[in-house]
Amino acid sequence: MERWPLAKRFQQIISQPHDYELTEALFMRLLGLVYLSAFASWWPQMTGLYGSGGILPIAQILPAIQRELGTSAFNQIPTLFWLNSSNAALVSCCILGCIAALLLLAGVFSRVAAILCWILYLSIVSTGAPFSNFQWDALLLEAGFLAFFMRTPWLVWAYRFLLFRLMFESGLVKILSNDPNWRNFHALRFHFMTQPLPNPVAYYAYRLPPWILDSMTALTLAIEWIAPFLLFCPRRLRHVGVGFLLLLQLAIILTGNYAFFNLLTLALCLWGFDDRTFAPIASLLRKTFPRSKAAYGSSPAWMTASTLVVALLMVLGGLELIGMAAPGSVRFARKAFVFIGPFELVNTYGLFATMTTTRPELIIEGSDDQANWREYSFRYKPGELHRGLPQIAPYQPRLDWQMWFAALGDVQETQWMRNLLYRLLTGQPAVLGLLDPPPFSKPPRYLRVLLYDYQFTTPAVRARSGAVWQRELKGTWLGPVALTGQ
Repeated sequence: MERWPLAKRFQQIISQPHDYELTEALFMRLLGLVYLSAFASWWPQMTGLYGSGGILPIAQILPAIQRELGTSAFNQIPTLFWLNSSNAALVSCCILGCIAALLLLAGVFSRVAAILCWILYLSIVSTGAPFSNFQWDALLLEAGFLAFFMRTPWLVWAYRFLLFRLMFESGLVKILSNDPNWRNFHALRFHFMTQPLPNPVAYYAYRLPPWILDSMTALTLAIEWIAPFLLFCPRRLRHVGVGFLLLLQLAIILTGNYAFFNLLTLALCLWGFDDRTFAPIASLLRKTFPRSKAAYGSSPAWMTASTLVVALLMVLGGLELIGMAAPGSVRFARKAFVFIGPFELVNTYGLFATMTTTRPELIIEGSDDQANWREYSFRYKPGELHRGLPQIAPYQPRLDWQMWFAALGDVQETQWMRNLLYRLLTGQPAVLGLLDPPPFSKPPRYLRVLLYDYQFTTPAVRARSGAVWQRELKGTWLGPVALTGQ
């Protein structure tokens, strides 16, 4: 008679890496694709955001942080830019990241490529606030760190639990916020117009009948609350849950521009399947994605250590979820979270906890005489009323996104805005390169930032005038400012 039948069964459940070889191979390729889109997106923006002539020069910020924090600065900001923060180093980080991502995508030296991608991306995110303060940056680092432990028996459960936390917490924050527009299912009556960068479909989704929009809101909440639990159910129910999660992500891709977030979430959904799902195309997958024994072979000691690390991260993820639902209940783990915090190994998730119901927009204007003002145009965010809505994901214009957040607050909460205006007044090419060509042959003497309320035009008005937006001036948000201070 067996002494520990339940323990043996549990060991069987968690120790079946052979059931997920194709799943893991596909996920790692998609992870490489996500990393590639992320690094390629940063590449043209790095010097304008963080270069010596950028909005927030890392070469000046890191020494200031070190003077303030001393040696603890290296732990709190883990980045390779401590070694070199020149413009060439910033761009080289993105180029090396793209190369490592291509190796991961190709399945060549997969574990080494995954480690390089993670280190390089952490270097950017650690020093990139506020332009890297996005949940998909944190999610990529958390998912990317788990990739170190490929072929570990518990990895499938770690990724499923990460997907569970991501989706369930997204639903949880909407309830914890007490936002009435989520509680009465009116959130999507506003979302398609007020989201940071609406795409072409969003204009028409916004005009759907209210009952359809309210039904879509209710379905969104139901998916976020129920489908994550199905990830831990038997195979058929699990596939139903994954199907709904995939449906939600595809709907978001269709109606918005959220960088690589949805692509990464789709990749995580793969872990809801096993190799039997891909059996009809198994030979093609193995031929297209050949697995290297060197990449997957691991010693017993490594497997044991990897399993322990993965298990610990899952425990911390569970504590993070408990702490989110019941603040203060996991204070005993505070030191652990403080220690791993700078490395983004376990994070809190949840987009659009409160739904914005209006669309404030900041418009930068320049003048030489404070009488005749001309607008600066951003490449992607709303500005000129007749310009069409862009479809740009997985590319993310970081400055355009931060302008959306800045419009929701005041200038005291957006100190980087003064740096942006200074760079425009001095005509820094790297910063000007983040915008459309300026309306001046040389930098103007004065700049100001106006606050407008933007709304979609009706289809009839758009057909008649070609205008996508209409706007109303709310006031001056900042300025006028000048290099002379006058």
